[in-house]
Amino acid sequence: MNNDLSAPDAARLLGVSLPTLYSYVSRGLLASVSDGASRRKRYPQEEVLRLAARKSDAKRGGQTAVAAMHWGLPVLETQISHIADGRLLYRGCDATALAQQATLEAVAGLLWDDNASDYFQQDAPAQQPGLASATDATPLARAMLAMAMLTPADMPHALQSGPALMRLLAAALLQAAPSALPLHRQLAQAWNADANQTELLRATLVLLADHELNTSTFAVRCVASTGASLPAALGAGLAALSGNKHGGGSAAARCMLTQALAAPDARDAIGAFYKMFAPEFAGFGHPLYPHGDPRAAYLLGILSTMGHGHPQLAAILAVCAAAGQLLDAKPNADLALAAMELAFGWPEGAGMSMFALARSAGWIAHAAEQAASTALIRPRARYIGRHQRDQQ
Repeated sequence: MNNDLSAPDAARLLGVSLPTLYSYVSRGLLASVSDGASRRKRYPQEEVLRLAARKSDAKRGGQTAVAAMHWGLPVLETQISHIADGRLLYRGCDATALAQQATLEAVAGLLWDDNASDYFQQDAPAQQPGLASATDATPLARAMLAMAMLTPADMPHALQSGPALMRLLAAALLQAAPSALPLHRQLAQAWNADANQTELLRATLVLLADHELNTSTFAVRCVASTGASLPAALGAGLAALSGNKHGGGSAAARCMLTQALAAPDARDAIGAFYKMFAPEFAGFGHPLYPHGDPRAAYLLGILSTMGHGHPQLAAILAVCAAAGQLLDAKPNADLALAAMELAFGWPEGAGMSMFALARSAGWIAHAAEQAASTALIRPRARYIGRHQRDQQ
């Protein structure tokens, strides 16, 4: 059955005049078909209804919501962190200032309840026996398994459970026994880092502890809003982090650095690499920092002072600078993670491990804040498929 509409009928459904209807066709918003001998135009009913739905949705703010989901307007309220004027702030404190001396544990307390309590006086939690069988798994896979093995009974209260969760996460990522040592020292011990590298690890964890409503944090908040356990919410964050467009950025940046260092002409290798990979997912650029990611600037600034004893570091930083010039873009935190991982001979994937461990502090804060709100996160979809079909 032919469901094409006449021009008056289509205009009536859309709530517009005939001239406006014709302008939709000229702008490519609506198709028209010839009506045979009469040469009058007719309009596919499904397309007209779809356009009407979009117009109605836009009036209710639907288009604003769509834009907000793509680096646009804020969609959730939080007291935890925000990005403003090129700065990352944790409860109003500049993250780069905190990175000068604070530990991840201290920043976790700031994010969780503005340092109202000192949560990290607890002993280390017990080892999870089931992880012993996952020796061949990647660090991130072990971390996800560690969270999946915990039950709500193991984690009675969100913030009180935070230190145990972060220490279990560190143990899984490093394939080590849980420890009450400061978390940056646990990384340093596992990767044989010297004193300067240990300080760099401390600063890195602080700078990556939270980043407003990024993809993994939104996943954590969605899961927490359902009443799921804190380990389940962190598992969702780890799953989101595993994607190449999120936590995989440091691995992509490392690949670029490795190829450029091995090539006869580093600039040619850089150019070829970024023809295949979007710069923002491989070390350069960030929509929220048009003038440069302050986390990357801070960490690369420290790396530039550490050349003594690390001969490859100068070459790595030269490649970073060349890539930035070629792309006309500023580095982001992923590039800094890749540079230190490669320069110091840390295990491949160390950047992802640092990211996951650091961000767990922010995830716990967001999960607790979302659970306290008692609101279920349940956005609406804007349907753009077929409308009701005629039954034959």
